[in-house]
Amino acid sequence: MTGTEVEGGQNAVQILILMAGVTLVPALLFTVTGFTRILIVLGFIRSGLGTPAAPPNQVLVGIAFFLTLFVMSPTLKEIKTEAYDPLQKGAITQEVAIKRAEAPLREFMFNQTREKDLALFVKLGKVENVDERRDVPTHVLIPAFIISELKTAFQIGFLIFLPFLIIDLVVSSTLMAMGMMMLPPVFISLPFKILLFVLVDGWNLITASLVQSFHMS
Repeated sequence: MTGTEVEGGQNAVQILILMAGVTLVPALLFTVTGFTRILIVLGFIRSGLGTPAAPPNQVLVGIAFFLTLFVMSPTLKEIKTEAYDPLQKGAITQEVAIKRAEAPLREFMFNQTREKDLALFVKLGKVENVDERRDVPTHVLIPAFIISELKTAFQIGFLIFLPFLIIDLVVSSTLMAMGMMMLPPVFISLPFKILLFVLVDGWNLITASLVQSFHMS
C-alpha cells in the first residue's frame, strides 16, 4: 500500500469522525444550555391548555431556541470575547480556545445545578478530592446539570398546571350537577382555559418567569 493510499484512508476516517461530531453538536449544545428547561415548560403550557396541536412543535422549538439565545447571551458574549476572537486573530491555539470557551459554560451550569445532583454524580463517577468547582470534571457536571434542569422544569410545569386543573374540576363538577355527564368536560373547559390564559397575558408571564428563573438559581 502506497503512502498516498494510506493518507487518503486517514483523511476519510477523519472526515467520517468530523461528520459524526457535527451531528452531535446540537444535542450537546441543548444539554449545556437552558434549552431543555424552556422547551419542557412550553410543552407543559400546551398540555395544560389542552391544545395538543397549538402551538405546533416547530413553533415551540423556535420559541425555545430564541429564548435560549436570550438567556445565554452573556455566556455567549464571554465565549466570543475570551475564546473565539483571540483564536481568529491567532493569539491562542485551538486547545486554549476550547478551555477558555468551556469556563463560561461551566459557570452557567454550576449556577443552575443543585448541590444534591452534583454530589450524586460525583459519587457515581467516583471522583475524589472535590473541594472546589474546578475539581469537578465536565463529564460529571453535565448530567448533574441536566437532572437539575428537569426538576426545575417540572416544578414550573406543576405551578402552570394548577389553575388549568381547577378550571377542569369546576367544569366537571358543574356538568355532573346538571346531569350532563355525556358531554365531555373538555369541550366546555377549553374555551375558559384559553380565555384565562389570554386575560392574564400568559405568554408574557411565562416568558418573564422562565428568564428570571435562570437568574434566581
